[in-house]
Amino acid sequence: MAEISTLCGIESCAIIYPENEPEPEVWPSPEKAKEVISKFKEKPRLEQNKRMLNQETLLKKRIQKAEDQLKKQRDENRQKEMSNLMFKFLSTGGISDNNVSLIDLSDLSRLIDQTLKEINLKIEKTQNQDQVEETQTKH
Repeated sequence: MAEISTLCGIESCAIIYPENEPEPEVWPSPEKAKEVISKFKEKPRLEQNKRMLNQETLLKKRIQKAEDQLKKQRDENRQKEMSNLMFKFLSTGGISDNNVSLIDLSDLSRLIDQTLKEINLKIEKTQNQDQVEETQTKH
């Protein structure tokens, strides 16, 4: 708890009820714990609940974050699969694999469209830079 308090720059306390012990363990001291709890209770209810998490809410947030990361990773993997498929088609001169699904072809089409847009933007940017440089060298 001391490390959390130091790392986060917050006031904190801990009250732990060990099994088969008549008195709880209090950190840093019972007086300091009472002070921290009093400060907490003085805050408006909305402020108290602002960052408060119970175990269920914490787990739900962690699960959602993990699901989001998984989705992002799946999307990245799919993008790489389609890039590999595109390069395979380019190197063989066309579709020679009958195992390509309509979904793959649709995703591949989107990837090709996206790649062409990126290429066209780079061409435009390069042409604009060339025109600016050409104009500057004339003056």
